[in-house]
Amino acid sequence: MYKLSSTGTEVLSKSMREIFTTLGAFLYYCIGYMILPGIAYTMREWRTLLIILSSITVVYIPLWWFIPESPRWLHAQGRLEEAEVILREAARKNRVTAPEVIFKDDELYASSPSTQKHSMVDVVRTSNIRCVTLVCLFLWMAVNIGYYGLSLNTSNLSGNPYFNCFLSALTEVPAYVVSAVLLRKCPRRPLFSTFLLIGGGMLFVIQAVPKDLPGLSTGLEMVGKFGFTISFTVVYIYTAEIYPTVVRSAGVGMCSSAARIGTIAAPYIVYLGSINKFLPYVIMGSLTVASSAINLILPETFRKELPETVEQMQKCKGLCRKEPIIGYNAEKDRNTQSIIYEVKL
Repeated sequence: MYKLSSTGTEVLSKSMREIFTTLGAFLYYCIGYMILPGIAYTMREWRTLLIILSSITVVYIPLWWFIPESPRWLHAQGRLEEAEVILREAARKNRVTAPEVIFKDDELYASSPSTQKHSMVDVVRTSNIRCVTLVCLFLWMAVNIGYYGLSLNTSNLSGNPYFNCFLSALTEVPAYVVSAVLLRKCPRRPLFSTFLLIGGGMLFVIQAVPKDLPGLSTGLEMVGKFGFTISFTVVYIYTAEIYPTVVRSAGVGMCSSAARIGTIAAPYIVYLGSINKFLPYVIMGSLTVASSAINLILPETFRKELPETVEQMQKCKGLCRKEPIIGYNAEKDRNTQSIIYEVKL
């Protein structure tokens, strides 16, 4: 999922980036999530269920030959000829006239493999990008703990566990639609913090609900799931927009690894409910509220051009720093995007 989001961020323009991630990638993920309890209800034996769910992924193998590589990434790696072929093919499909010369001689030199070598170390090399990485690692882990914690907690709610799982998945549909609208109109930083507070706040409110009102607890938990789902969506786009093209895949991949740590920890946090039913909510809510504050350290990326190099990243100084990226040829980027990104709907 993270690779799909990162590639979509690089290939699509700002106007299409949010739609692709929310309604393109995540909404279909939600549809599969809604189908899952039906398959599990029909096939109760867990080994057979895992075989069925794993075999479905085979259909994605042929996509290797149909999905093109990111032209931004090819440009950053010095593979200009391959990038130009993809851009001209995109221009042909979108009925856009490509310029005779897409990459100039100085760009050919600047993007050559001999002058542009990057590795995983670059994600933590400078103090600025190291600050961004550490903050993003914590945010991804906290969001995934809350998201998967509530997803796995549906079996502990009153009522049928299969229906509760379906209801949890159904709650994500309006969340992705709302996030698609808000991401096109709202800055990333306050949007992310707001819905983290909504998700975490509901976890604290649930503890005050009387035992004889299980339906209210379920409803509040679904509101919390709504907030975490939007936060889950925003963090994908936000992180991909912060990192420059040369290390974007490495940065988002490292954050996704931290998210998996949160996913692994989520069932153990939920299991703490056997000791005290409010303990999972306290832990997840505290992490979420702390994340909403730590998020303010990151720079804002709303309606800004994607950085291409580490030097073009905005400084990680929080609210007091609103410095635009430097050394970025926005006109060149717009010319390139006009070739590949003007998708006719």
